[in-house]
Amino acid sequence: MDPLPRLLGTRWPRLFLIIFCLVLWLPGFFSLPPADRDEARFAQATRQMLESGDVIRIRNGPEARNLKPVGIYWAQLPFVAAAEALGLGRANPIWRYRLPSLLGALLAVLATYRFGVILVGEAAARLAAALLAASLLLVVEHDIAKTDAALLGVTTVAMGLLGRAWLAPAGFGRWQARLFWLALAAGILLKGPVTPMIAGATIALLALVTLRRQERGGFAWLATLRPKEGVVIVLALTLPWFIAIGIATRGAFFIDALGHDLGGKITGVSNGHGAPPGTHLLLLPLTLFPASLALVAAIPAFWRARRTASGQFLLAWIIPTWLVFEAAPTKLPHYPLPLFPPIVMIVAAALVARERLAPLWLARLSAGLFALALAGLGIGALLLPVVIAPGFTREDFYGIPGFLAALLIAGATLPLAWAGETRRAVGRALLCVPLLYWAVLEAELPHLGALWLAPRVATALAGRTPGGDGFGALGYQAPSLRFVVGTATRFLSGPEDAAGFLADTGKVVLVDAPERAAFLVAAGARGLSPAPIASLAGFDLGRGRRVTLFLYARPPAG
Repeated sequence: MDPLPRLLGTRWPRLFLIIFCLVLWLPGFFSLPPADRDEARFAQATRQMLESGDVIRIRNGPEARNLKPVGIYWAQLPFVAAAEALGLGRANPIWRYRLPSLLGALLAVLATYRFGVILVGEAAARLAAALLAASLLLVVEHDIAKTDAALLGVTTVAMGLLGRAWLAPAGFGRWQARLFWLALAAGILLKGPVTPMIAGATIALLALVTLRRQERGGFAWLATLRPKEGVVIVLALTLPWFIAIGIATRGAFFIDALGHDLGGKITGVSNGHGAPPGTHLLLLPLTLFPASLALVAAIPAFWRARRTASGQFLLAWIIPTWLVFEAAPTKLPHYPLPLFPPIVMIVAAALVARERLAPLWLARLSAGLFALALAGLGIGALLLPVVIAPGFTREDFYGIPGFLAALLIAGATLPLAWAGETRRAVGRALLCVPLLYWAVLEAELPHLGALWLAPRVATALAGRTPGGDGFGALGYQAPSLRFVVGTATRFLSGPEDAAGFLADTGKVVLVDAPERAAFLVAAGARGLSPAPIASLAGFDLGRGRRVTLFLYARPPAG
């Protein structure tokens, strides 16, 4: 059975893509608790904007969060406010903050289709959009309330419009140019220089191509972007907040965001996320899964793409920015996500072409890399419960559905891919991959209590510290703790600080096991005998370690 003809021949491609995205993306969206570290930090900052009414400064608890611009927080605010007004999402409020990520991911998929029609043709555009929707990295990112899925959406729109200007400058109108600059401004407000960098690097490489191809009308295509008007649009949309945040923080935002955050990632390893050049390329079979089934087999198509105007644009979108990401010392798997649309367009164009996709040995190499990624996902799902919580419990069985789904995908795709029938194998992979995502993101991860310590802490507190008032944490200070328990949660600096907090104003203190003995000694020196409430064992996702936490209440006076 080959599902691709049905996918490529549907009469309502946009409706099909929306439904396909929902099938892929709904698992975990409502059920996964807030993840450490970034998701909880972004969501908490948005919550504090809503609580304080200050929509200029970005704060997490008492500390300023001067890392990224304000775009994602402003995008989250109306959804969160509306959900709170309607009383929605009280059991797991984090999904309200994820809505801009879901919509950004959906915008990216639909833009890949819309502009892909121009760049690679109707059939390839449909397949490319489906491959992007199913990619493991996007499936994960749309479930996280931070910038990257939203950034992908606006960047894909901006780059799609840039591609139209390159291919058909005569038909590129004023409103299309304005939309390009609007998308660029949105990208700046979401994540600073990333979208302008991608567009600028693409334009620079295309300018070199233009110098060699004067028959294309020189640089007339750049003039269709109306850069003078565009600069005014970008400044009008972005400058007011940058001026306001500069005044509000007395310039500290720019020192932290540009000097420490961005500068630290460019010049060195930030937060321990260092890796050598080539890491993003090595991760691509996993992050682009299941399109990685055809990735290596499509290498000849990437080489041939240089001969056409649309192929030159797609390669210019990919190559310079990819080299920047590989050269930067700091690397996180999601960095190349804005480059996925052009990659899947070239792969999809190769898949729908009539000629043979690749030599058999290349198709088999592609299948082998796909098999490694699939094995990692299946075995990882099976072993995760055992790794995070030793000891035999019923949670150990939650990984079995994901492992079986991986086996099913392997049986449905690998024999075909090994035989060189990559097109049919990709079609079956798209048909089967939702089973894997549902098994892992809905049937397994939300039910692994060891992963979600913050909600368990909130349950153990049982209303003792509403909104986090009177609650402090020593040792274990995951951002999700403040988001789940409340904004007033205090992160304490040491055993003496924790004992003083409990003696003076605190009601309950959470203590990590390594700090426990010193805390009890410090409390005893103050004449306190903290009353134990509960102990919780779990896994700290942010630091990648098992933890045991103890909750102590202040003893009643007298």
